[in-house]
Amino acid sequence: MSTASETPVLDTLAAMTVDSIERCGLAPDMLLLTRVAALAAADAPPISYAAHIGPALRAGLSAEQLQDVLVAIAPIVGTARVMTAAGNIAQALGIAIAVADSEAEGRG
Repeated sequence: MSTASETPVLDTLAAMTVDSIERCGLAPDMLLLTRVAALAAADAPPISYAAHIGPALRAGLSAEQLQDVLVAIAPIVGTARVMTAAGNIAQALGIAIAVADSEAEGRG
């Protein structure tokens, strides 16, 4: 029997992510690039990217590398998905910047 939680969905997603990272042999930057490619292929919403963009930037990935992933997968997933992904990544970056600004104000 599982324990009660205020955020069962987020808790489950977090546990799945931890399990995936523990079982994966990819370097953190490659893991995150792979996940961004999968998000684009799945036509994921901006909030899904938001969960990966911050860690990607902390892992040392650049915006150019994220763009390179979209260029690499474009022939496979198609123009519409790549354009949607680019917009969703831009929204996620905006969310990440807003959160960072808010945290900086809280510390200041």
